[in-house]
Amino acid sequence: MNSIEIKISKNLVDYESSVNFMQKKVQGIQTNTSNELLWFLEHNHIYTQGTSANKNEIIKTNNINIIKTNRGGKTTYHGPGQRIIYFLIDLNKRKKDIRRFITVIESSVITLLADYNIEARSFKDRVGIWVIKSNKIKFNKERKIGAIGLRVSKWVTYHGLSLNIDTNLKYYDFINSCGLKGYKNTSLSELKVNITKEEFDYKFEKIFNKKISQF
Repeated sequence: MNSIEIKISKNLVDYESSVNFMQKKVQGIQTNTSNELLWFLEHNHIYTQGTSANKNEIIKTNNINIIKTNRGGKTTYHGPGQRIIYFLIDLNKRKKDIRRFITVIESSVITLLADYNIEARSFKDRVGIWVIKSNKIKFNKERKIGAIGLRVSKWVTYHGLSLNIDTNLKYYDFINSCGLKGYKNTSLSELKVNITKEEFDYKFEKIFNKKISQF
């Protein structure tokens, strides 16, 4: 089995249920009984804290659950309007280089955003995708539009990317997103880009598959 399967969930997916699904799928990939998978979905409102998160990243509490998770990274928000892509990819078949795989994810998003006149980049000292300017509007300070947090089991990856399409950004006010202070988040809707989930999924899949084939 060599093809990357595509799974698209139309309804909101419970976070803990998604982790359980991924762990079972990873076992199947490791035993060569399941295909690799790209899973496009959205979660209900939730804050998740990765393996390197600390309690100081919660600025103040609200009525949204906070869940400890086994992905890498710190604290982030998930909710409606944010596109999640989970990457269940077997690096045994490719280069066993996590940093390079993250670069594939980052560059896929950056390439997609460029189609909408959004200039974005990544930084060595902070994982994720950052918008520098949009349609010739330059920010005083870059704003984060996408977060990445992965876990690897026997060189099979899972968890992945969250990207703000029309996310309610007020929920970021309660946390230091990804453990960073003094940075704002943004979304495609805030950048005046209208894109459907279907359009985003199609474009991202096409770009990612091209880049991963060269990995």
